[in-house]
Amino acid sequence: MSNGRTLTVTRNTEPETTSVVKDFLALIKIGIVNSNLVTTFTGMWLAFQFTGRHFLQELDVIFCTMLGAALIIGGSGAMNNFIDQDIDPIMKRTKARPTVTGRFKPNFVLTIALSFLIVGEILLFAASFAAGMWGLVGIFAYVVLYSMWSKRKHVSNTVVGSISGAIPPIIGFAAVEPALGPGALALFLIMFAWQPPHFYALAMKRTEEYRAANIPMLPVVKGFKRTKYSMVFWILLLFPLPFLLTELGNGFLILATALNLGWVILALKGFTTKDDIKWANKMFIYSLNHMTILFVSIIIFAVFS
Repeated sequence: MSNGRTLTVTRNTEPETTSVVKDFLALIKIGIVNSNLVTTFTGMWLAFQFTGRHFLQELDVIFCTMLGAALIIGGSGAMNNFIDQDIDPIMKRTKARPTVTGRFKPNFVLTIALSFLIVGEILLFAASFAAGMWGLVGIFAYVVLYSMWSKRKHVSNTVVGSISGAIPPIIGFAAVEPALGPGALALFLIMFAWQPPHFYALAMKRTEEYRAANIPMLPVVKGFKRTKYSMVFWILLLFPLPFLLTELGNGFLILATALNLGWVILALKGFTTKDDIKWANKMFIYSLNHMTILFVSIIIFAVFS
């Protein structure tokens, strides 16, 4: 009997523990944390290469920057979940969040969010004063300008949200070179222009959910055709931006241009597609691959530049 009870407890505890971990990672939006850490590291790495400083001599800066950035991004994500408790149950994409299921109570979520933000900022300020200040800018842009203000009121909410998404590479760069420079500006602009077509594709896939939640996303307010024109516009804006990083060499410029060309060709196909949702899914997947390949290539080409 004793062995049977022990086995029963083990079977019940493992899923419970796994579920809590999964919910916690969903609360801090671990996918967004991971993708933004790639751009944070890229900014920091580029600054090391451009200033001639060796990263092995500044491992403390790397540690404080990466962990600090992870915490403020995760904290901002948790704060977004706290703010969106009323609309998340309406959308299929968000109705399983722990703030909706009740697994995490609002006070706990707020405590986690604020704790992450405070500790993250302490670490960023330890890396450099500029990194800490840019971290505050990113928090304000995502929590206040996007989550609390534009998301529910303005069709331009995606563009406003792109400000915060473009801050992580600035944080990384500023941790090494507070004065920033053309390289930091290039990374900011690339990330800023990349986000609207990426999120418009997601919004097209979830249009009816956003409509039910009364969120004025571009496809909801202006329709699919207008959204497609906007996607093409933002992708075209990406074309000249890699040329702000000529120090990385012609190989990088060719690769970046090829990635942009492939994306704009796929975007133009949207005007003749018979299945908008299937096309939007292809656009969404391409955008993820575009960002990953581009920023990893920046890291690689910076080493050999």
